[in-house]
Amino acid sequence: MDLYILRHAWAVDRDQVQDDLRPLSADGRKRFAAVAKRLVTGGAAPKRIATSPLVRCVETANLLADALGGAEIVELDGLRPGGDAKTLWRWTVEQSRQCDEIAWVGHAPDVELWTAALIGDASGSIRLAKGATAAVRFDDATELGKGQLQWLATAKLLGV
Repeated sequence: MDLYILRHAWAVDRDQVQDDLRPLSADGRKRFAAVAKRLVTGGAAPKRIATSPLVRCVETANLLADALGGAEIVELDGLRPGGDAKTLWRWTVEQSRQCDEIAWVGHAPDVELWTAALIGDASGSIRLAKGATAAVRFDDATELGKGQLQWLATAKLLGV
């Protein structure tokens, strides 16, 4: 299974609206649409996208699904800030029985901590800038700590 871990794209400032309702900025939508297109062109093809129910993550997930030409989007509370990683992981393992590429769209620092834990460093963190994606592959066993980091792409690296 390939798991793509995304930090949501650039949102409007915190002082403009309640945090749960913060949408992506116009520039954030434009930039992430270009990032998503490059991810898909590079071979990323998740069939299911799990997202935090916060607006900025849902909008990021929708932009990725649009670039893919469609993908199932599921809102999971486990991807909220401070969410339950064990519940999220159980959902992911269950989904991996039906599809071999899945994406998560969430928030820092959670996605940074989870990415490190997926590859075996439960005490570490892998920095994900806004709009960045990490690809983690699980070859034989879909077990926490048994993943391999395949790549990490930021908007800047992708020229966006």
